[in-house]
Amino acid sequence: MVDVFSGRLLVSKDGRSVDPEEALQNKVVGLYFSAGWCSPCRDFTPVLCDFYTELLEETEPPAPFEVVFISSDHSAEEMVGYMHAMHGDWLALPFHDPYKHDLKKKYNVTAIPKLVIVKQTGEVITDKGRKQIRDKGLSCFRNWLASADIFQNFSS
Repeated sequence: MVDVFSGRLLVSKDGRSVDPEEALQNKVVGLYFSAGWCSPCRDFTPVLCDFYTELLEETEPPAPFEVVFISSDHSAEEMVGYMHAMHGDWLALPFHDPYKHDLKKKYNVTAIPKLVIVKQTGEVITDKGRKQIRDKGLSCFRNWLASADIFQNFSS
């Protein structure tokens, strides 16, 4: 993920700037392309919240998973409102960062909501994260983890 967000900052739900290298290291990352005005997004976001909460707050140790929200909202105010009203305690690319357009292109996002699950390198594990969570629930995370190679940094 260092490559994907190199030289950028992410923001937390409470507005703090977060170093992506630190926050995303050795984690499976879900890039969540979404917007508050989109009714299918508003339908899926609570499902993603529950999934995220179960993985991070109800497992010991917390699962190595993080979500980065890439907004298609119409304004920064809309984005913040959507995050506060519906999102889990995950990260976001700042609204005014033009890099969101590059990410949409890179991950072939033509419609929202879209949840793209990626390895540390930014390589796609699946671009059907939303469908997999709906169909399989928490068990899909094990498959993502098996594909993620997240402990590659620790191999001798």
